[in-house]
Amino acid sequence: MYNPSHFEETRPEVLYTLVREHPLCTLVTLNSAGLVANLIPLQLRPAAGPHGALVGHVARANPLWREHDPAQAVLAVFQGPAHYISPSWYPTKQEHGKVVPTWNYAVVQASGPLLVHDDADWIRHQVHALTQQQEAGFAAPWSVDDAPRDYTDGLLKALIGIEIPVTRWSGKWKVSQNQPPQNRDGVVSGLAQRDDCQARAMASLVKARS
Repeated sequence: MYNPSHFEETRPEVLYTLVREHPLCTLVTLNSAGLVANLIPLQLRPAAGPHGALVGHVARANPLWREHDPAQAVLAVFQGPAHYISPSWYPTKQEHGKVVPTWNYAVVQASGPLLVHDDADWIRHQVHALTQQQEAGFAAPWSVDDAPRDYTDGLLKALIGIEIPVTRWSGKWKVSQNQPPQNRDGVVSGLAQRDDCQARAMASLVKARS
């Protein structure tokens, strides 16, 4: 990905936080027919190997795990907050008019080999862990064990585990760093007037980098 130095984010704790908060990634793989993209929630295991690992599962019927070229790395793309930025929010518009729209966003990419786990215990553990992570904020978290064991055993047979030992992380926080301070303040004010969670999240990112 094109990543100018003023947008680049390399701090592991920042990258890991986005991955945990936005686990549904676009997983890009390569097979004999070309590139394939699947939306798959992946869980981060930061202590697994020098750069951590991403683990998840796919339907056994999904050809991803059978057809991917094992000689090629895969690419997991985690999309964080994103929002359209109007030039009308820039005070410099009134000064010289030399402003144009853009799009702010935060994104993390991770690449590495794709490993396949056709093991019931591994898959059950991964499903438990992912469920616990996503249910943690609920007043009464649902557990896999709340469902009958014979029922979940049957469902797990239809799954295949996947693991990506990460070899490279890349983060890009395009959050108005290339604008002068008054324009960054204008972006924060403009986003504050938008009634949506993406605007609020982006406003926080812009303020954090100002």
